Amino acid sequence: MGRSVFETILGAVVLAVAFLFLSFAYSSSDLQKVSGYTLNANFPMVDGLKDGIDVKINGVKVGSVAGLQLLTDPGPNQFLVKVSMSIDPSVRLPTDTMALIATESLLGGKYMSLEPGVEDDYIKTDGTGRVTRTQAPLRLDDLIGQLIYSQKRTDSPAPAKAGSSDAHP
Repeated sequence: MGRSVFETILGAVVLAVAFLFLSFAYSSSDLQKVSGYTLNANFPMVDGLKDGIDVKINGVKVGSVAGLQLLTDPGPNQFLVKVSMSIDPSVRLPTDTMALIATESLLGGKYMSLEPGVEDDYIKTDGTGRVTRTQAPLRLDDLIGQLIYSQKRTDSPAPAKAGSSDAHP
């Protein structure tokens, strides 16, 4: 009987320590969504971007992606992706801010990067704010294809020039 009580108490201590560790890790990891004003941006594609992903300025988290919506209304914005972001209220962004989807590592983790501009006017913080300058993410398979294609073009033999000494009659 004494051994089972000891094992029960030891198991409870292990579970309490694990809970404390997980709560500390969650609170110090910036996994929670940022609540603030809404900012929107339209992108032609958002490969790898998901709800809850970080929004960063110079590597510092200032918000999180709140939603993705495919725009299907006929017009110039048809089939663009509207990205909604929740930005910390203490961050004011100039109207010429640029939004781009960046890659964290070669393994493909994505985040939204905001590059503030130099304008004196600021984007509205009442929920109607919009970033008009955007850049779609670079796709690794497209870059590899371009690299292979450019090497094929440079490896092909150059045509012989007329009147050169290498030409035979």
